[in-house]
Amino acid sequence: MSGEQAQAPQDAETSETTTGDIETGADAVVRALENAGVEHLFGVQGGAIMPVYDALYHSEMDHITMAHEQGAAHAADAYGIVSGEPGVCMATSGPGATNLVTGIADANMDSDPLIALTGQVPTEFVGNDAFQETDTIGVTSPITKANVFANDSETVGTDVGTAFALAKRGRQGPTLVDLPKDVTKGDASEDPGTPETPDTYNPPETAEPEAVAEAADVLAEADRPVILAGGGVIKAEASEEIREFAKEHEIPVVTTMPGIGAFPEDHELSLEMAGMHGTGYANMAITMTDCMLAVGTRFDDRLTGGLETFAPDAEVIHVEIDPAEVSKNVEADYPLIGDAKAVTKQLATAMPRSPACDEWREQVQQWKDEYPMDYAAPEDDPVKPQYVVEAFDNATDDDAIVTTGVGQHQMWACQYWTYKEPRTWVSSHGLGAMGYGVPATIGAKLAAPDKDVVCFDGDGSFLMTCQELSVAVRENLDITIVVLNNAAIGMVRQWQDAFFGERHMASEYPWIPDFDTLAEAFGARGFRIDTYEEVEEVVEEALAYDGPSVVDAHIDPGENVYPMVPSGGDNGQFALSEDQL
Repeated sequence: MSGEQAQAPQDAETSETTTGDIETGADAVVRALENAGVEHLFGVQGGAIMPVYDALYHSEMDHITMAHEQGAAHAADAYGIVSGEPGVCMATSGPGATNLVTGIADANMDSDPLIALTGQVPTEFVGNDAFQETDTIGVTSPITKANVFANDSETVGTDVGTAFALAKRGRQGPTLVDLPKDVTKGDASEDPGTPETPDTYNPPETAEPEAVAEAADVLAEADRPVILAGGGVIKAEASEEIREFAKEHEIPVVTTMPGIGAFPEDHELSLEMAGMHGTGYANMAITMTDCMLAVGTRFDDRLTGGLETFAPDAEVIHVEIDPAEVSKNVEADYPLIGDAKAVTKQLATAMPRSPACDEWREQVQQWKDEYPMDYAAPEDDPVKPQYVVEAFDNATDDDAIVTTGVGQHQMWACQYWTYKEPRTWVSSHGLGAMGYGVPATIGAKLAAPDKDVVCFDGDGSFLMTCQELSVAVRENLDITIVVLNNAAIGMVRQWQDAFFGERHMASEYPWIPDFDTLAEAFGARGFRIDTYEEVEEVVEEALAYDGPSVVDAHIDPGENVYPMVPSGGDNGQFALSEDQL
């Protein structure tokens, strides 16, 4: 298996095996998924994957036929984020497999648990440029945690089980199994058993005790400590440990964008998100801190800005399960290699005392007062997008799930919704894939059918995958999609205004359809917002509708996202308006 060489297995992962005859490789593939406890799969049929779909015919697993393979990958990705179990997507060879690539790359950038199963031409045709042939292993090797070309009908089920286990264990990520048609049609009889990782794959659990003790002493001595909670906190189910640790020692908490929800944003210690569009107080805290406890983050450029100005006076304690991420971007003074949950518990035990930082907390509160996340909303102006986000937040429960596409709407959704629970924020972070929102909403709802799921999308992002609305209608999913419609690729337009002399090349979309009418054509309910007076009633009706609804919210086309740190800039020098850039 490329990247993670499969050898003798260990560490059985999940559920009970299913009984029944296995006659073909395709039967073994399906059995492996059943043994893993898979309930939902997302995919699109096709020639080379057809034997696997035929074997699915008698399975109790629920296959969700998507409108496009990219939608299948994004739906599976979101399912994995919300459920904590790997999402499964399927596609045929050639264009089917390549259409999955965006979703696989997204999962790889965000360390999301995902397994992709792709059909492939029969083994004897591989390399001959056969119909719908693509070197799927070659294409996806750079964007998967592990991938394998299945070459034996008797072992293909084990290949799938291993891929499932690897997607979930250690640093999570996408895996892929390429399935030649002759292998899935070939004779097989062995039950693949429960998913197991190779015995050579042993990600660290706990950090070295001496290193933990040293880091704890440094943190206890800090005058201006801050906790930076990344997406790895949520992946490791370490949110409760981080919350307890922060509250016990009264240390302010900043999150990365993937870490949103790891710490409740209504708590007095919360500084919310840092980085390019983070809060002013979060960015001031990470700029002025003298000791940063960073947990489960890879310090990407959207967080750090210019590395030379990122936390320049801080001693950095970096808790990370993947050694390759330690000191890759930000130098770690105290690297703690291990699982975020386990290492946080180690630190909690090792702390000799709480840091004496009353003055620091007062300073942080002063920044909160100085740089509030507020906005002007004159009644006679077009509707502000922030107002729409807050209206939906106020009308839903604390555990409601928010999904987004990518762009300005994504930033407003993370800035103006108050997140209190992990796994309630579902978005494309590292890859920044427009079109993520609608299919992700489908995956999120299937993972959490009893929770409200609200998608904030942009008009440009919605147009890329709105065909998946047909799936939501077919499955009668109770979801609400809010298109913050400014007739533009708004983030591009904002950058053009700031850095390209207001030359709006290919960023304005005056030709977009009426999204409320389009929703009705799909069989969903369509709503429209043009004025503030309409917001409350539309929010209530859209959420109350038992099925998919789309709200076409016509917002102020000139509204921009602030605070903003220019790419590569100093987080402590964030702009609050365009004239400060």
